[in-house]
Parts: sequence; structure tokens; C-alpha cells
Amino acid sequence: MLKDFSVSALMMGLLTAFVGFISSFAVIMQGLQAMGASAPEIASALLAQSVSMGLLAIVFSSWLRMPISIAWSTPGAALLSGIGMIEGGFPAAVGAFVICGALIVLSGLFRPLGRAIRAIPAPLANAMLAGILLSLCLAPVKAVAFNAALGLPIVLTWMVVVARWRLWAVPASLGALILVLIFGVDLPPDAMAQIGAAIHPDLTFIAPVFTIHGAISVAIPLFIVTMASQNIPGIAILKVHHYEPPPGVLFAGTGMFSILGGLVGGVPVNMAAITAAMCCSDDANPDPAKRYWAAIVGGFGYIVLGLIAGGIIAFVSLAPPILLQAVAGLGLIGAFSNAAFAAYREPETREASAITFLVTASGTSFAGVSGAFWGLVAGGLMMALTRFIRPAKT
Repeated sequence: MLKDFSVSALMMGLLTAFVGFISSFAVIMQGLQAMGASAPEIASALLAQSVSMGLLAIVFSSWLRMPISIAWSTPGAALLSGIGMIEGGFPAAVGAFVICGALIVLSGLFRPLGRAIRAIPAPLANAMLAGILLSLCLAPVKAVAFNAALGLPIVLTWMVVVARWRLWAVPASLGALILVLIFGVDLPPDAMAQIGAAIHPDLTFIAPVFTIHGAISVAIPLFIVTMASQNIPGIAILKVHHYEPPPGVLFAGTGMFSILGGLVGGVPVNMAAITAAMCCSDDANPDPAKRYWAAIVGGFGYIVLGLIAGGIIAFVSLAPPILLQAVAGLGLIGAFSNAAFAAYREPETREASAITFLVTASGTSFAGVSGAFWGLVAGGLMMALTRFIRPAKT
């Protein structure tokens, strides 16, 4: 196993942990706040989720020899923000999180779901991936428009380094962000004291309260969003890169950890989509059989980030969020271009791929389910109509 380790996997794994944590933890915080969680409860949730993501990534990737990347349910947290506090307060929300985790476990034990996932056409899966990545890949442009003095140093650093040392481009842009934060942003005098005081969160057990209202209003919608927006796309992305993971085992494992994490306030953990694409890319290792190390390193990175989650929250809150998103977006440009090329390579499926991409990239949700799922549905319908109506070649 150690013979498969590489520097490229190390760098991509560290980047994966950074992107997975930094790019979306604010959404998790907002969702939990909307459910009525206190600051210590939010820090506890971030710790539990990060450790869960790390352990699952390490165990699954080592066992299956595949780059299995795990994430928290960012779309689910966004859903929570829209729902707001429910009857029974945060304990009732915790009960709903536990129910959601149990539903994910059951979905892993329902074998027809695995067959349905394996039937997803590769062009549509690639188009969906490109649509998911688009918004983050636009962040560097938005950062420059927001403040050129802050955004340009990050983007230019990436451009210069990627032209010669591609592996070091994103770490260099992260270094540029730190310098911009130090020299370009007015930090409060007690910034370091704030970070040090908040650096180590504690786990806070929350006794769940199970209510019908919580199950209907939170658990079931959260389960649907997590499966449709995270678990199914995550498996599809692995398939795009010619891996054949066992969906049932992965879903059941993430569901069990979602139950445990829910008891300390965490939203579900699930298969990753964006960070999975990073671990599956050529940048992780030219040899697909050795890319699993990127997910393993990312798993350790998540655990470390979780243990210092409080300090990270205090530090990144000092910078405009768009600058953090810009660094993440720069690291995803390669994955976006590869996915877009694969999506439109076959003329026969270009219309279906375009529809999948546009619906996914719109970010529009229908019936509480994100555009990533509906993009696959719309593209699949277009593909079916094309094959049914278009005359066969003779």
C-alpha cells in the first residue's frame, strides 16, 4: 500500500480537505443556526462531521483501493436554512438528523438503487459534474470584480505557478490569500487571541427529540436532498472515472456515521461530488489504481481540520468569503475542463449533456431537490426522446 503513495496524491489530498471544509462550512453554520443551534453546538457539529468524513474516507479508500471522498451535506444544510426552527427547537432537529441517517442506511440496503446508479450514462454524469463545478470556478472572476487589489494577487499567483509547477499552483494561491489577509485586510487588534481562544471545540451531546413534525418537515426532505444531490452524484462521478464502488456499503456506512454525528448536532455526511472529482483526477496520480491515496490524505486532513475547527472559523471569518471561494475555484478548473470535454465529446448526446449541464449549473431547486438531480432527470429524458424519435442509422 505504501508503494502507491505519491507527492501528487499528498498535495491533492490536502487540497481536497481544504476545499471540502473551507468552501462550505459557512453554509453548515447557517443551516444549524437556523435550526436553533448555539455557537458551542455548531462547533461540536463541525468537529463530529469532520472526524466522520475523515474516518470514512480513510477506511473506505484503504479497503476498496478507490478514491472514496466523503463530504457533509451542504445542500442539506442550505435546505435547513430555508426551513428554519421547528417545533421542539434544536433537539427536535437533532431527532430529524438521526431519522435521516437511518433512512440513508436503509437506502444502502435496498439493492435496486445500486443498479439504478450504475445505469447513469457517462456523458450525463460528466455534464452534471461540470454544472456542479461551474459556480466555484467562476469565483476567481468574482473575487477580482469584488476587489481587484485583493483578488488579482491570488489569481495571478495561480496563473504564474500553474504554467510551470502545476502541482504547487493551488498551495501558492492559498499562500497569496494569507498574505492578502495579513497585508490587505484590516484585522482587529485581538485577532490572534480570538483564534487561540476558539481553536479547540468540544463535543456536546444533544438528547434527540423525535416528532412527527420533525420527521416530515426536516428528516424526509433532508434525506431526499442528501441522496439526490450528494450520494447519487458522488457514485456517478466515481463511475465516470472508471471505478465501480459498492453503493450499498457506502450509503450504509455514511448513514451510520450520520446517526452518530446527528447526536452531537451534525447534518448528514455522504459521498462527495466536487472533492471526489479532485481525488479521481490525473492531478492526484497519473495511475488510477493509486489515486486512493489522495482520499486517504484528505481524510486525515479533515480530522485535523475538525480538531481545530473553532480556530479555523475565527480565522477565515476575517477574510471576505469570496476570496476563500476563489482559491477553491482555481483548484477546480482542471476538473471542470475535463468534465466538460467528456460531456460533449459524443455528438449523439450533446443536447442531453447540454440540458443536464444547464439545469445543474442553474442551481435551481424544485420540490426541495437541487438542480444536480433534476439535471440528470432532464438530460436522461432528452436522451430517451432522442433515441426514440431519431431514425436509426442504416
